Amino acid sequence: MTSLPPIFKAYDIRGIYPEQLDEGAARRIGAAFAEFTGSGRIVMGRDARLSSPALSAAFAEGVTRMGRDVVDIGLATTDMLYFASGRLGLPGAMFTASHNPPEWNGIKLCRAGAAPVGEDSGLDEVRALAEREPSPTGESGRLTSRDMLEEYVEHVLTFVAAERMAPLTVVADAANGMAGLVLPAVFERLPVKLVGMYLELDGTFPNHPADPIQPENQEDLRREVTEHGADVGLAFDGDADRVFVVDERAEGVSGSLITALVAEAMLEREPGATILHNVICSWVVPEVIREHGGVPVRTRVGHSLIKKVMAETGAIFGGEHSGHYYFRDHYRADSGLIAALVVMERLSEAGVPMSELLRPYRRYQASGEINSEVEDKEAVIEELARRYADGRQDRLDGLTVEYNDWWFNVRPSNTEPLLRLNVEAKTEPVLKARTAELVSLIRKEA
Repeated sequence: MTSLPPIFKAYDIRGIYPEQLDEGAARRIGAAFAEFTGSGRIVMGRDARLSSPALSAAFAEGVTRMGRDVVDIGLATTDMLYFASGRLGLPGAMFTASHNPPEWNGIKLCRAGAAPVGEDSGLDEVRALAEREPSPTGESGRLTSRDMLEEYVEHVLTFVAAERMAPLTVVADAANGMAGLVLPAVFERLPVKLVGMYLELDGTFPNHPADPIQPENQEDLRREVTEHGADVGLAFDGDADRVFVVDERAEGVSGSLITALVAEAMLEREPGATILHNVICSWVVPEVIREHGGVPVRTRVGHSLIKKVMAETGAIFGGEHSGHYYFRDHYRADSGLIAALVVMERLSEAGVPMSELLRPYRRYQASGEINSEVEDKEAVIEELARRYADGRQDRLDGLTVEYNDWWFNVRPSNTEPLLRLNVEAKTEPVLKARTAELVSLIRKEA
């Protein structure tokens, strides 16, 4: 058995090319995934990173050596790969490192129907098989190509009434990532003016990192929203499964507010439906879901976990504070583009500026995620549990402690020696005081 570098993470495979993830590893993972799924065909897509063609070709070689066929959809967003997996009923592999720097690459795997493959749903088994290096069958499978873009565009447009949209001006920053492939194809079907930024596919990401959760990477978008007097701004990550929203004042909108807004829209279509939200979403999310007759279900953080709970509960929609939005009718997968379309539709229907549309949801003050380097993460969590024993506690994901006017969640990173802290409060003074108190405690204990 030959060990692979530490490239298998909680939800996907990811590492620096070629030091950690090279063609040899991709070939072994392809063979292992073919054996793991038992499927006669696997669908495959890739982003525009410079290493993606070589890695995906090696993966396909591994699959075909096992006597299985590969359907290559070529350049794609991750949510397009999930769509292909669902539409074709095939297991899938997407070559991308999402928001990571250019020297990184990775593989997101799914079962047929876009069902997740994470550490708790098969990824450890794929790793074990890859380390054993499955033996070729002797009869090679075939590699064929299929263009799924048009089918994908038709699919995402079923989530909105495009003909009823107002003539909005929308600035969209693709960051030279895969959103640049799909945005023009979708927006040409909408009565909307698209001001595209960095739509050219370039795996070196020459303008800024494709990581819009970092405020500095939204600076160009904010400037363009102001300059064009746009109604809304959209920032996509490298593989376009996440979207971040900027209002007409060029101010960022949290993932919790977008989750609440989209949840309301989905409940109008399906009254009484179940909606998922993760443990770091704002209190406003379950409040809005209940106010509109829905059933809120709280989940752990992470796409493979959320997709599993969606299947178990029949939820129509799920949102994460980090900009991931999941749709039952998109094979329970996340799609930044579908979420953006629903936001645009709500904005069109409201006939008011984005900031006004969101005003009813701005009920609380939030810290955002604060990371602290901690070696013994569990010990620090237990100390916090003791210190805040008078609060309402749960251990669904890390430690959550709630009081009447504020709450916090602290979670260990799956891949780094970090504790991730989120705090929310009814007022700014309480937020500042409690956040400072917690950060001090965590770093002192660390």
